[in-house]
Amino acid sequence: MKLLVTGEKVQIPQSALASIIEVEVKLQSQLTIDIACFGLDGQQKLSDDQYMIFYNQTESPGKEICLKDNSNQQGTFLVDLSKIGSVIQSLVFTATIDGDGKMSELSSSYISFTSNGQPLFRYDFKGLDFQNEKAIIISEIYYKNMWRINAVGKGFNGGLEALLKNFGGETAEEQVTPNQTISLKKIELEKKLEKQAPKILNLAKKAKISLEKAGMQNHDARVALCLDISGSMYNLYKSGKMQEFAERILALGTRFDDDGAIDVFLFGKEAHHAEELTVTNFSGFVNRLTKKYPLEGGTYYGKVMKIIREYYFGEAASRKTPLPKSLPTYVMFVTDGSTFDAEATRCHIQDSSYEPIFWQFMAIGESKKDIKKRGIGGWLQSITSSDFAFLEELDQMQGRFLDNANFFSVVDPAQVTDEELYDLLLEEYPDWIKQAVQKGLILGGSSL
Repeated sequence: MKLLVTGEKVQIPQSALASIIEVEVKLQSQLTIDIACFGLDGQQKLSDDQYMIFYNQTESPGKEICLKDNSNQQGTFLVDLSKIGSVIQSLVFTATIDGDGKMSELSSSYISFTSNGQPLFRYDFKGLDFQNEKAIIISEIYYKNMWRINAVGKGFNGGLEALLKNFGGETAEEQVTPNQTISLKKIELEKKLEKQAPKILNLAKKAKISLEKAGMQNHDARVALCLDISGSMYNLYKSGKMQEFAERILALGTRFDDDGAIDVFLFGKEAHHAEELTVTNFSGFVNRLTKKYPLEGGTYYGKVMKIIREYYFGEAASRKTPLPKSLPTYVMFVTDGSTFDAEATRCHIQDSSYEPIFWQFMAIGESKKDIKKRGIGGWLQSITSSDFAFLEELDQMQGRFLDNANFFSVVDPAQVTDEELYDLLLEEYPDWIKQAVQKGLILGGSSL
């Protein structure tokens, strides 16, 4: 095994290129330190955030890079260079301090490279090599006519934010092009979820898969949850099913935004703007909500749509021209019955089609759009199902600036898997986003 010194560059033996290279990083310190690997393009930029491999994204799309045995201050990466495409030109191994501290507090640390059980190279470093840095590039595997290793040992005073900026990722203070989408705030939110809300993090990972399938892994939007609190919803609230559903929508919200919160609106006889549902208050949230807002007699969609539009756009006016905004709003609208104010609801759907807001209706009960009735057999069963004919009408409503609504129904929300739900929630939304960008309804284009 060859010991490397800072700045030294060596070729990787040909015999190692056809096998898995094990990269072990081990630091010694009392600090909380995260290990990561960035797959960079030829301009040394992170052009695809799927190639940031860390504790919350442990493998690249083709499993060319995998993180295993990950814990504080250490991690082991498995790298298959034979699978890495031409876009990725270097793999950069980093360490960042989570919280207070500086890299000068490190004791003896190292990164080693092994292939087929045979040690190839090792680079040792320690706190005396650094000063006030909160992040370091330890080493890199890079391609220049052939694959090589560079013992970098370079520090960054700004920590993770400085690293992301160096790699072309997004920081809190700057705007970036759509393909430079690593958000420091979203990474910080994921770390918060891992510590405080692992249940929401697990759901968010499932939502991420659906978003990736829809090409929306980098999408930003505000999310609102709009819940029916009419008396007929009693059993759904009492059973805890609405709490579980709210948590699933919160998880989607953490993928769309970086503040760890979604807005909550309620409707029955009246409409209410409730407190935010967040990653810190979600436990028991719905139970507290129904104590503050008891179930009501009556169901008025239009009333709550009015206050939602007023909240996001300042007014709920009749519109005939577009109202462009930089961020779209995704409204998850849940009900188990038809509305008493159908005409007002139609007007809000029509007028809001000129606003960057998408209404995703989910009905609880039997309908022609029951997701369990898809296919020929389901179609035959659905012929007489029409409990939500009005929502079906809204879904097909003519004369709008954009088709800004979608509808499906479930008999029991608890019987829909997380994966199935997230796929359903993205059934029409991606196409609406594309059309909204094309028609200038979303300023700058919300990335898909």
